[in-house]
Amino acid sequence: MPPSISPIGPGVGPAWQLLALALRDQLPIEEIDGIWVFRPIRNDTRDWGTAIISRVSGDRRRIYTARFIHTVKGKKRGAFDWHLDEVGTGPVEALEELLALVPVRADEDDLPIAVNRNLWFPPLEEEELAGTSLA
Repeated sequence: MPPSISPIGPGVGPAWQLLALALRDQLPIEEIDGIWVFRPIRNDTRDWGTAIISRVSGDRRRIYTARFIHTVKGKKRGAFDWHLDEVGTGPVEALEELLALVPVRADEDDLPIAVNRNLWFPPLEEEELAGTSLA
């Protein structure tokens, strides 16, 4: 059976939430200034997804690809695996050039779609901030 594109919207759904949670532990969220996602592709019992992450650290911009495999059917339903790769770094102004370094998916008609950063990494609520205070 050939792979199909799953009907879940850009950057929304359980697998994207799991990926965002994993990224919170790996990257300084406050430095992330851009997220783009490809629609997940369903192949048999698993969804495969790819996101492009832009991070500004000081005077450098870093570009990452974050990928996941989420099992949606069968005995291993709910299994989730992900991987983060840094694919480019350069001056902050070099966003377009760095994005061009990101490997292209086989389906070149399926371009990545920008996702609002707050969708994945909502600002902390005042109660949460108060609980982390050193005072």
